[in-house]
Amino acid sequence: MSTNPSVSSPSAAAASFGSDHAAASPVRSDWTREEVALIYRTPLPELIFRAQTIHRRFHAPDRVQTCQLISIKTGGCPEDCAYCPQSAHYDADVERQGLLIPQHVISVAREAAGRGVTRFCMGAAWRQAPEGKDFDNVLEMVRGVSALGMEVCCTLGMLTDSQAARLKDAGLSAYNHNLDTSPEFYGSIITTRVYDDRLRTLASVRKAGITVCCGGILGMGETERDRIGLLHQLATLEPHPESVPINMLVRVAGTPLAEKPALDPLEMVRAIATARILMPASRVRLAAGRKQLSPEAVTLCFLAGANSIFVGEKLLTTPNPGVDEDEQLLQTLGLKPLESHAI
Repeated sequence: MSTNPSVSSPSAAAASFGSDHAAASPVRSDWTREEVALIYRTPLPELIFRAQTIHRRFHAPDRVQTCQLISIKTGGCPEDCAYCPQSAHYDADVERQGLLIPQHVISVAREAAGRGVTRFCMGAAWRQAPEGKDFDNVLEMVRGVSALGMEVCCTLGMLTDSQAARLKDAGLSAYNHNLDTSPEFYGSIITTRVYDDRLRTLASVRKAGITVCCGGILGMGETERDRIGLLHQLATLEPHPESVPINMLVRVAGTPLAEKPALDPLEMVRAIATARILMPASRVRLAAGRKQLSPEAVTLCFLAGANSIFVGEKLLTTPNPGVDEDEQLLQTLGLKPLESHAI
């Protein structure tokens, strides 16, 4: 029997394997699920330490990118995503709103830029981005926000190759299209679109030369194995998503997931730390659900490698900490908003 405590238990073996492997490996997309599981199940203090160590090799440790998200078309979505209050399938008390006019969206972006926000994201409740006047208006929004010197991100549902190319020509920096969860659990959450539809849209975005924003949601009733599966899917995309949003389910009355038990915040910390180790060069975004976290839990997420947040009091239709709250927290932690135009 070995007397070496570093290999005397499965958790110690996982820590030893993950630490040595991650330290020695460059950015890679050939992770196996077994490797991801070993890292994910590392004792949390060791996992956070390793993630922070890797984070410092690729990113400024005192900088956090601030992003703002606006809903440019709200409600009435034909998809049945069980977490989403914008689905037409559920009575979640979300007022439907048609596409906003470009001038209004650009003015909101200009105000955000004045507060130091460097990335502006626009979301529309569509299954598939439409053609015609609506898409032309989105292109006008992208051109206007890009002219402000901001990174521009859109999430419009599925895209064709042609639409992705036109968005790129208009100045789009990034496209958000989340995988949401593992392939195995996906059908329990969404039935109106299959996993491969999401992968095809990501391929169209890459083909157009647009960077990818892709992550998932925790707390939807998935198992630990599903969280590992989601992280494995993200980490084996080649190249990795430049931005990886990790969301905590916001339980909204009227949606099928409204009564799900609250997620342990330490699961968010564990997932963020694992994402940082697997995708060291990516920006890991602490996204939806932050309003449900204590300042201490948010601090642990930053320590685990998160280096991007959404600011503004609303994320599409769900609440987010206020501007004053965020400024106070960043000041308390000695963190500063990212100033450079870098994805």
